[in-house]
Amino acid sequence: MPRSVNHVASRAKRKRILKLTRGYFGARKNVWTVAKNTWEKGLTYAYRDRKNKKRSFRALWIQRINAAARMEGMSYSQLMGALHKAGVEINRKVLADLAMNHIEAFKAIVAKVR
Repeated sequence: MPRSVNHVASRAKRKRILKLTRGYFGARKNVWTVAKNTWEKGLTYAYRDRKNKKRSFRALWIQRINAAARMEGMSYSQLMGALHKAGVEINRKVLADLAMNHIEAFKAIVAKVR
């Protein structure tokens, strides 16, 4: 009896991954083995960069807070220390947004913890 191979399922699996690699450069979009390897590597990059995104945004918030704090005559570390000492519970994301978009509110916070 001849061996039965499920061509429909294997072709569908290949089509699904080739559809995900549309837009890639050169053989990465249409050669099965290259496309599969590229797609798998892309998944590892996506996992890694979901973590790095948090790191990058925190660094950006710190830079923005530091710049605004220095305009008020304090450094970032002095400001954060004063916030913790005063018991002001405000995270860096909100503080950076205030520093960028609502300068008066940021100045009020700095005046409160001074």
